[in-house]
Amino acid sequence: MTRSTPCFILCGLIFSAAPVVSAAAEVEALPVQRIAEGIYVHQGRHLLPDAGNRGEIANVGFVVGEDCVAVIDSGGSPAQGQALKAAIEATTRVPVCHVINTHVHPDHIYGNLAFQQAGVHFVGHHKLPQAMAVRAPYYRDKAARDLGLALESKHFIPPDVRVTDTLTLDLGGRTLQVVAYPAAHTDNDLSVFDQKTGTLWLADLLFMEHVPVVDGSLNGWLKVIDILATLPAQRVVPGHGPLVARWPEALAAERSYLLALQQEVRAALAAGKTLEQTLAETRAEHYGQWALFDQFHRRNVSTAFAELEWE
Repeated sequence: MTRSTPCFILCGLIFSAAPVVSAAAEVEALPVQRIAEGIYVHQGRHLLPDAGNRGEIANVGFVVGEDCVAVIDSGGSPAQGQALKAAIEATTRVPVCHVINTHVHPDHIYGNLAFQQAGVHFVGHHKLPQAMAVRAPYYRDKAARDLGLALESKHFIPPDVRVTDTLTLDLGGRTLQVVAYPAAHTDNDLSVFDQKTGTLWLADLLFMEHVPVVDGSLNGWLKVIDILATLPAQRVVPGHGPLVARWPEALAAERSYLLALQQEVRAALAAGKTLEQTLAETRAEHYGQWALFDQFHRRNVSTAFAELEWE
């Protein structure tokens, strides 16, 4: 592994193939689609995490090199991690060498334990260990209450490879460039770029159809979006929504939502309104059509209010 500056290649659109099915009798393989050479993704659904879906709601997947495989987010439950591992084993004989956790949220990290073995390195933002440690007690209680999952400390595997700026991972015949960002969706977001196919994994730095969720910095996220828009990727994989999308057009709806949120909260603060008044006066028609809007928008207003009142 070596550190270097990311190199992005200007390209075009995407293709898909039939889901992979595992021959393993014990664990049914997670359905995945091949969206480019060596790139496989499972599409999550726009649902609130609950006992029925066990929090398995995000897009997760893997990249196959000549020497080894990199997992990009391990899933929303230990069982989904095992199913993802079965999908990898049904696809290739090369071993897993890296598990990249793009950020701390449960739907992206709860499958980690399935991949913990000799030779596998866990990769994450340099702030991810602290975020995991702080949130683990709450996440365990919430998983038991809402998902019916009995999680232990062993399920929260912090990265042994920590990214502070840019990290290059060599999978054999292809390299992945992993970039750490300032606070945006969370304070521990990563993107992953496959140079061979021009595929950019943005995880929850990009929401499509599902309303964006602010758990880091609204202002910071808008700045990161401006940086992302300059990257000439061939295709992008969001954390939630369609597996692939036109680039950089895919950012437009998310940017529009976040800008509207910023402008409305700033206007409320300038008018001397309280948080309660601002929440009461939020109007959905200002923001377009988003899945799970009612479940997350008011929370976004509260987060934005707390940030912007100190500008």
